[in-house]
Amino acid sequence: MNLEKVIFGFFIVLALSLNVGFVMGELSESGHHSLWMLFAALLASLFTTGLKIGDRTQIGAITLSTSLVTNLLLMIAITYWAIGEGGMDVSPSQDRMVTIISLSGGALVANIVSVLMLVTDTLMSRR
Repeated sequence: MNLEKVIFGFFIVLALSLNVGFVMGELSESGHHSLWMLFAALLASLFTTGLKIGDRTQIGAITLSTSLVTNLLLMIAITYWAIGEGGMDVSPSQDRMVTIISLSGGALVANIVSVLMLVTDTLMSRR
């Protein structure tokens, strides 16, 4: 078993799981969406981006691009939360929360594509 691939797969699935954890819940209810979960999703995504940088394959380029999309969308969501209502300790309004969840949902789609690419590459690889 290749420890590098285990760590790589772990962090890709962790980023996806944290993003799902943030998005789940009532869309307009800010109490269902934790800011810390959003931060954790961004940190896991940034870490996976770092792991993907060294891959020189075509699938590596696609997974890197999906990771960059995820990072960008999560950074925009966090920034929107931070500047929206006067700080991060204040819960965003319903309109702002819908936008934050929508941005995180886009990041979720990019994470799903990344995981699907990982699974496809694993299934197609020969021993």
